[in-house]
Order: sequence, then C-alpha cells, then structure tokens
Amino acid sequence: MQVTINGASAAVSNGLTVAALLVEQKVKWADMVTVELNGVILDRAAFGSTVVQPQDRIEFLYFMGGGAAGPGPRAEVRRP
Repeated sequence: MQVTINGASAAVSNGLTVAALLVEQKVKWADMVTVELNGVILDRAAFGSTVVQPQDRIEFLYFMGGGAAGPGPRAEVRRP
C-alpha cells in the first residue's frame, strides 16, 4: 500500500499499526519519535491500535533540545 512518509512516497505492508510501521521502516530511536498522522500528532498510547491506511501522510518527528555551542558573548559591566 502507498503512503507518504516524511514527504516521500513509500510502499508499506497492508494492515500495519503505527507501532509496526516504526519497526518495518527501521526508525531509529523509535521510543523517542513523535508521529504525526495526516496532520495530527498521535498519542504514544495509540501507536499500537492506530492502523495505517492507504494514502496516509506520516511524519516521524524528533524534538531535540539545544542551545549555543559554547558560552556566548559576555556583557561588559562598566562602573562609574
């Protein structure tokens, strides 16, 4: 069956749940991925019961924290 995964057309097995799709697609860090299905973020508890349908649009998303690569410029304090 044809679906769109992260913007690219993909052929996947029929009858897959989202959890099984993560395995079939060999998604790295599957325990940390957020799945958007047809524009809706799925609750992780629904991965095992949500069945992927033909023409579904699926996005695998990773939310990463971050910051500056090092200390930023320091403000100079001038005292009278």
